[in-house]
Amino acid sequence: MGVILSERAATEVKRIMDEQKYSEGTVLRVGVTGGGCSGFSYSLGFDANIDEKADVATDQHGIKMVVDRKSSLYLDGTTVDFYEGLDKRGFTFDNPNAVKSCGCGSSFQA
Repeated sequence: MGVILSERAATEVKRIMDEQKYSEGTVLRVGVTGGGCSGFSYSLGFDANIDEKADVATDQHGIKMVVDRKSSLYLDGTTVDFYEGLDKRGFTFDNPNAVKSCGCGSSFQA
C-alpha cells in the first residue's frame, strides 16, 4: 500500500518547490525519526539523493516521493494531506498504524 499523497498535499508541495526553486531531481522525502512526545516523529522534507536499495519511490500527482524502507514499516497506509483553516495550516498525517498520537499530530506511537 505505501504512503499516499493527497492531491491537495501534492499541490502545496509543487507550490513550495516552485517558490524555493528546487532542481528538477528533487524529491519529497517522507519518513519517521525517533523522538517526539509519543515516541516517533514524522519527517517531511526535500532531498536530491535517492538510495535505490534503501528507498521506495513513487510518483503521485506529479510529485516524486520517497520513503526509506525502515520508515515504510511504520507508515504503510498513511495518507499525507494538507490542511488550511482558521485554526491551523500545514501537512497532516493520517496513520492507521498509530496506536497513540500526541495532541499536535506530529508524533505517534506504533
